[in-house]
Amino acid sequence: QVHLVESGGGSVQAGGSLRLSCAASGYTYSSYCMGWLRQAPGKEREGVAHIGGDGTTSYVDSVKGRFTISKDNAKNTLYLQMNTLKPEDTAVYYCAAELATYCSGGYHYWGQGTQVTVSS
Repeated sequence: QVHLVESGGGSVQAGGSLRLSCAASGYTYSSYCMGWLRQAPGKEREGVAHIGGDGTTSYVDSVKGRFTISKDNAKNTLYLQMNTLKPEDTAVYYCAAELATYCSGGYHYWGQGTQVTVSS
């Protein structure tokens, strides 16, 4: 059984930083695509950052240069370092896993989500 558990969300002022973590268990974490997605109230869920099993990363344009996705294979943990946060980054952030080396957006497993609130 695959489990993804996010942590690290919270409230911060604009310009601040947060680091999200996602602890994964139940599968061979290092070989597969993982990502962070977010959903703001009244908006559709969007992909924020993805990292393939080969380490290739991609980001949505709105977070490029501010967010960094990484993973620690020894700890089976995915991270999202978020800097220079903006109020429009406010959302519930989800960790997700796709059982494929290369990310296609077809995620198979999801965490429960963690709230990030950025005040102006």
